[in-house]
Amino acid sequence: MKRRDFSLSAASALAASALSLPALAQSGAFKEGKDYAKLAKPVASSAPAGQVEVIEFFWYNCSHCNEFEPTFANWVKTAPKNASVHRVPVAFNASFAPQQKLYYTLEGMGKVDELHARVFRAIHVERQNLSKEEAIFAWMAKQPGVDMAKFKETYNSFTVSNQVRRATQLQQDYSVEGVPSMGVAGRYYTDGTMAGSMPGVLAVVNHLIGISAKA
Repeated sequence: MKRRDFSLSAASALAASALSLPALAQSGAFKEGKDYAKLAKPVASSAPAGQVEVIEFFWYNCSHCNEFEPTFANWVKTAPKNASVHRVPVAFNASFAPQQKLYYTLEGMGKVDELHARVFRAIHVERQNLSKEEAIFAWMAKQPGVDMAKFKETYNSFTVSNQVRRATQLQQDYSVEGVPSMGVAGRYYTDGTMAGSMPGVLAVVNHLIGISAKA
């Protein structure tokens, strides 16, 4: 989903979905400026020592992020052991903020594994509009096992506000132009347009993790 026109061909994004990541990696050497970009100014990494930070930039309303989520979630389970992986919700304008806060609230309550994919399903399958705070609260109140008092407290907390500010800064530092896209080691950026497909993005990310670990 592009910043400018909020569109990306789903066919292009998933064109290589039939190929395994090793097959994609062996199909040719990945090239800087083609398959990925090297940032002009490195971004400070929050990864522990000896780990390579990997960021997935996403937006809940993005249909391509919804399509990519199962593939990304499966990749996380088999990602290189030295990869420190986390998601960053983007904001191309102020209206995105409620969903940024939603993600960080789920993270703060330890409910990403339980509810992250469910949010995507609510929006893209059940056609619910979860763009505004009131709608988010109403939907969350229907989810089993969610303490709404705690949810609202976390959602409106200073911690979540800081995380949203940090997310916006990371988005700017990586020059994110669309989602889904990924950043690696505070030095590299790639997306489906550059890598040719989202499975291709993951193959590029695996490559970048490898060269970053040797740097």
